Amino acid sequence: MPPSDRKPTGSGFAPYDRVNMLSAGLSGTNLERGSSHNLRVTLQAIRLNAPVTKVELAEITGLTPPSITNITRKLLADGLITEAGRRRGERGQPALKLAIDPDGAFSIGVNIDRDHITMVALDFLGELRARVVEDIQFAMPDQVAEFVRRNLEAIRAAGQVDMDRIAGIGVAIPDDFGKVDLPQRPSEFGVWETVDLKHLLGAHDLEVFVENDATAAAIGELQFGHGRGARTFFYILISAGLGGGLVIDGHSVTGSSGRSGEIGFLPIGKARRNPMVLQDVVSLSGLHGHLADSGIADVVRLDQLTGPAAKAALEWTDKAADLLCDPLLVINALIDPDAIFIGGRLPAQLVDQLCDRLALNIRRQGASLPARAPIQRAALAEDAAAMGAAILPFSSRFLPTRAAMMKTET
Repeated sequence: MPPSDRKPTGSGFAPYDRVNMLSAGLSGTNLERGSSHNLRVTLQAIRLNAPVTKVELAEITGLTPPSITNITRKLLADGLITEAGRRRGERGQPALKLAIDPDGAFSIGVNIDRDHITMVALDFLGELRARVVEDIQFAMPDQVAEFVRRNLEAIRAAGQVDMDRIAGIGVAIPDDFGKVDLPQRPSEFGVWETVDLKHLLGAHDLEVFVENDATAAAIGELQFGHGRGARTFFYILISAGLGGGLVIDGHSVTGSSGRSGEIGFLPIGKARRNPMVLQDVVSLSGLHGHLADSGIADVVRLDQLTGPAAKAALEWTDKAADLLCDPLLVINALIDPDAIFIGGRLPAQLVDQLCDRLALNIRRQGASLPARAPIQRAALAEDAAAMGAAILPFSSRFLPTRAAMMKTET
């Protein structure tokens, strides 16, 4: 069989039925420990298929109609779902339709990077209720703590969310945050390697969840981006550094030490002393370095490059695509993803240029592969890590996970 390139559709990837691909693996259980899992599965089925009736929920989850009735009664009482009218046009009494109550729960997501801090507040539908970004070069722990405190107070004062219904604070941060020697990194920045983020941000009576930024971005894409049409994908996060997040069969996979997808640390070149790694070139830091080497300094807005600066940026995308090609060929061969998404703070125009060049390289160099996944700009790009971070509290409390089945009911 000749190699194939899966083609994206206009709104995502291969068409899928009304029962969303994320819900294709949703199934309840009759095990003794399954009641919490069944609540989560039903809630997810409602989120992905609303407005939906109880009969349809039973079909989607495999749970019995009485079980669905009991579960939805509890979810209504807890304010997590709401009645969304009745389905008419069928015999008998019109069936009640159910949907997620956007005010049922809220979450805070914080993305800490070497060049910015982003904070978002999401409602239970994943819609933004608040967003704050500050471009701070190598922010220190006390600056991050003050940023979160100040903006939580602003959200409270504005009445944008019900503070009593916040599920927690999710934090997305690169691995080795204070250790990686990026350009202009201050010597004191290494203090981050000793910081306990849960303690630093835990003074707000909210539980704190911490995840690698690329993994968080992949989780955000899974729940609210193109991941609804692609169950297995690799997410490339281009920020001050370079990271990757892996989703297989609708589940984020982090590996034995929590560091799967760390393509930024792949070596390039053959130097034995001070060897270069991929993120030295393929990152915002690498792009700014390339622009400086091209005689273009003090670039403030990467999305407004013109003339020689735009030409230099295009040269960088060509170089980045050349360096990313071999790693992505390996990812295609080992994982067989539905898609590869590229997101982060790189402007959309440059991401599109990078995707186009990568697709060309992979067609040329990967002709022997049995399948090649399409490469596309992520739906959640600039705020993907922050939004993915905000999913972490929701995942812990409301979304179905493999870990949920391992927890004993109390």
